[in-house]
Amino acid sequence: MSNLSNKIAFVFPGQGSQSVGMLQDMGAIVIELFNQASDVVGYDLWELTQEDPKGQLNETEFTQPALLTASIAVWRESQARGIEMPSIVAGHSLGEYSALVAADALGYEDALALVQERGRLMQSAVPIGEGGMAAVLGLADDLVVLICKQCSEEGSVVQAANFNSPGQVVIAGHLDAIARAGVALKEGGAKRVMPLSVSAPFHSEEMKPAAMKMADVLAQVKIRTPKIPIIQNVNGKIESNPDRIRSNLVEQMYGAVLWTSTIQLFVALGVNKVVECGPGKVLATLNRRIDKSLSSFQLNSLDTIEQTIADLKI
Repeated sequence: MSNLSNKIAFVFPGQGSQSVGMLQDMGAIVIELFNQASDVVGYDLWELTQEDPKGQLNETEFTQPALLTASIAVWRESQARGIEMPSIVAGHSLGEYSALVAADALGYEDALALVQERGRLMQSAVPIGEGGMAAVLGLADDLVVLICKQCSEEGSVVQAANFNSPGQVVIAGHLDAIARAGVALKEGGAKRVMPLSVSAPFHSEEMKPAAMKMADVLAQVKIRTPKIPIIQNVNGKIESNPDRIRSNLVEQMYGAVLWTSTIQLFVALGVNKVVECGPGKVLATLNRRIDKSLSSFQLNSLDTIEQTIADLKI
């Protein structure tokens, strides 16, 4: 495997990075992309992100196309302004679709239709009020996995869903199982166990029926060999084969996001600059916790695009 010494990685955020008014200072490229997206999803996506008149932005089926569009809009705006191209890309959960578009493995409109359906399927997989997620802080990954197994029982399971950084693991499952695990995790030494404001247990076995339906949807979409190497969530490895990329996207819905492994692979390959491309700065915060040697940059406004282009030339 070739070394990417002194090279740049781009990462794309997942759900939780959206906010009303995001990208409001951006220019014509962004508006054009949102108009194109509105035609695909069937509603005014720019109005949703800027005003959220019906309070839908944080609902999964609306969040996913909004965030993908925002991330790709930032990507294209930064390209138009001459930013240095990444040597490798990755995305956190939903962000993996943005990374695949950036790597030219997925068409933008195909990705939009996919994530809209992905959001619908994920939202409908478990009745609201039955499943959820919680962040576990200050406990080793293997202990979190073990305690979740011990706290799961027939019809009431909990499992590790996101390995976000050392000492931060998100768990997902049935609410009663999460409650049992919360007690046991604190007894086992966790500093905090915090319920997250999500309506379903993403990246858990409860998503498997939705994933099987998503497999049928993905089968209808062309996936190409990426032009930029991409690390996928489910195994934390570079993948270039379109069929394996497709199957990994299915497994990603019910498998854990291996973000710590992804950033560790960046470092092992010699990457020392990571650019977060999209709203917010969630990934930059996680990346610093994983490896402090990495320099982090954000692309989430015209100002940060110009600043990052300047900083990358230093």
